[in-house]
Amino acid sequence: MSAGKNNQSIMNENIIKFISQQTCATVSCVDATNKPYSFSCFYAFNEKEGLLYYKSSLETKHSQIILEHPFVAGTILPDKLNKIRIRGLQFEGEVLPVTHPDAKNAADIYYHTHPLAMAIGGEVWTIKVNSIKYTDSSLGFGKKVGWRREVKELV
Repeated sequence: MSAGKNNQSIMNENIIKFISQQTCATVSCVDATNKPYSFSCFYAFNEKEGLLYYKSSLETKHSQIILEHPFVAGTILPDKLNKIRIRGLQFEGEVLPVTHPDAKNAADIYYHTHPLAMAIGGEVWTIKVNSIKYTDSSLGFGKKVGWRREVKELV
């Protein structure tokens, strides 16, 4: 199944397993002058809602950009790379305001995964993942699995 053709609300179990087994993502944002900026972060994953949580200070460059331009893209690679078994994913999403209902339990979930992070300053942010392209050569050479958040139409 190609990444662009899969429009289902239930995330593929291979994608869920991969994200759940890793700890670090690279996230990219674009500022008002269209200059890209990337950062790495530890994350926690809410598989039921398709949300990634990370912790960062409001004073960082990426946080300032995201407050103005919340759309992001990123990658997650295996914590331990294997040059023979190629795996990784690309995602697109939106960083939600802390007041958004989907961000309500962000800190609880993040600190459950990373309890030592409570000792470090910063805020827990929520990325609402809207699409994923996952590559896993163990599923077949060049095998890609896609997922896209189902968009509910207003009536």
